[in-house]
Parts: sequence; structure tokens; C-alpha cells
Amino acid sequence: MGREKTLNSINRRGGLINAALFLVLLFLILICLCVGKYSISAGDCLKILVGQIFHLEQNWNGMDENMLLGVRFPRTMASVMVGASLALSGAVYQGIFKNPLVSPDFLGVSSGACVGAAIAILMSLPSGLVQVSAFLGGLAAVFLTVAIPGLMRSDSNIMLVLSGIIVGGAMSSILGFIKYIADPETQLAAITYWQLGSFAYVNNAAVLSVLPLSIIATLVLLAMSWWINVLSLGEQEAKSLGADVRKLRGICIICSTILTAGAVCISGTIGWVGLVVPHFGRMTAGSDNRILLPACCCMGGIFMLLVDTVTRIIGPAEMPVSILTGLIGAPFFAWLLYRQRRNVR
Repeated sequence: MGREKTLNSINRRGGLINAALFLVLLFLILICLCVGKYSISAGDCLKILVGQIFHLEQNWNGMDENMLLGVRFPRTMASVMVGASLALSGAVYQGIFKNPLVSPDFLGVSSGACVGAAIAILMSLPSGLVQVSAFLGGLAAVFLTVAIPGLMRSDSNIMLVLSGIIVGGAMSSILGFIKYIADPETQLAAITYWQLGSFAYVNNAAVLSVLPLSIIATLVLLAMSWWINVLSLGEQEAKSLGADVRKLRGICIICSTILTAGAVCISGTIGWVGLVVPHFGRMTAGSDNRILLPACCCMGGIFMLLVDTVTRIIGPAEMPVSILTGLIGAPFFAWLLYRQRRNVR
């Protein structure tokens, strides 16, 4: 009886935390839609959004509508989606591999996406095909990472992590060769800027192209949160509880790869989000993945929204997102390690 009360209390607390985070996210979305070098009032913003949904007669400034719907809205939705995807993927990877230092790109997905995008830029393909090439490159890198343990007839987590290091290193070398042969005045600059991460050129088509797959992958991972708790106990313990470790781990990797590849193909490479946000989520919501995963989605969206808004207004020229995430993420992670120094072995 006492245990049931404790579990109910934990579930209620988790529900309140996630509800509060979701409300904060909605509030920040409205604020970020209004803030920028061209400001829009909150009332006008709501009026335009409601008017578009219910097809009301236009009684607002046309320039405000173009700025909001053509620039701010797709950029805000992209930053929320990318932040939530990276944070969720990082939390899942850290759970199933029992390693607090892994991030969404440790299986080589970001390196593969960079190679795919660089090849497309080298071939002077349009931006839409650059995104497609980046997405396919990320998936191909993870496929290679997963295939290596199979060739070696080993399904251990350690072998998979080492395979990720191998593929990531190979992709980095390929990317270096592509940058070496690229035109330094045009192609090299585009590849470098893409690697730094930015939402400056995001549009509605880019967001909608990856939104369906991202939603499906997110729902699958949220539905598997209890099984991720089981996998986080370790391979032997999970097998003793009747879990098909290889199948469950494979589903988690596929869904996390889709989320990460989708995020990278929209915004380029953005570091630290998938590593730092899950740690902050555990400090706030606990280690139960049924509560942690939704919390990480909201926290990732909040974090990326704030970072992207700062990069838009911080100076005359827009700063790449990864610069700011690194400046925030590195000190925070150092502080986190200092707090947990006694638990680090």
C-alpha cells in the first residue's frame, strides 16, 4: 500500500513537472515569435495566427504577417523540433547504453550527415537536395555502425560504441578530404557554415519534410519509455525480465537516428544539446524515463528556442547556433561533473 502511494506521488509530481514545462514552452514560443530586430506585438501575433487558422478577415499589418508566417514561425517550429529531437535522442541513448557521456551523434549520424551535405554542396545541388543528402548520409553512417558488430558476431554495447568511433572517424576524414578539394570561396564556406548550425534559411517546406517521421519516432520512443527503463538496468538484468534486448535496442536506435538525422538535415550540426539537456532533465524530473523523456522534449525545445533567439538579436550579424550552445554547454557540463565528482569512477 505504501509503495503504491509512493508511485502515485511520483507520477503526480512527474505529470506536474511535464505540464509546467509544456506551458513554459508554449509561452516562450509566443515570445520568440514576437521578438527580433523587427518586433511584433503579442496581440498582433495571436491575431494573425488565429486568423490563419479560422480564416478571419484580415485586419492586421501585411508586413507583420509576412514576417511572422514566412520567417519567424517556421524558424521557431524548427528550433523546437530540433531541440526536442536532440534532447530526446540523447536521453534514450544514455539510458539504453548506461553511459551518461553519450550524445545523439555517437553512432556517427552527425558525421555522416555532414558528409552527405558536403557532397551535395560540392555538386552544387539546391538546398532541398542538400537536406535530403544529409538525412541519407546520417542514416547510412548509423547503418555502417550497426553492421560492424554483426560482421564481428558481437551484439554487446561496447562493440557498438567502438563501431561508432570507427565510423565517426572515417566520416570525419572523408569530410576533411571534401573540404580540401572544395572551392575555398564558395563551397568551403558553405560547408563550414553548415557544420556550425543555423536556422537562418529554414522554411516551412524544410520543417514539413521531416515533421511526420519525427513525430512517429518521438511517439514510438515515448511509448517505449518503460522498456527503456528495463534496458537501462543492463543487458543481463533486462534479459532476466523477459526483454528482447537486441530488438528493443534496435528500435530505439532506429527512432533516435531518424530524430537526429532529421534535426541535422534542417539546422546543420548542433552540439551539446543531446548531452547536456538529459542531465538537466534528470536533475529536474528524475531518472524514470516515463517522466524524463517528455521532460527532455520540452527542455530541449525551450533551450533551443532561447539559444536561437539570442543568436538572432545578439549583434548586427547572426551568430551560428553551435557557438552559443558550446559556450553554454561546456561550462554547465563542467559544473555537473564537479557536483557528481564523488560518483564518477
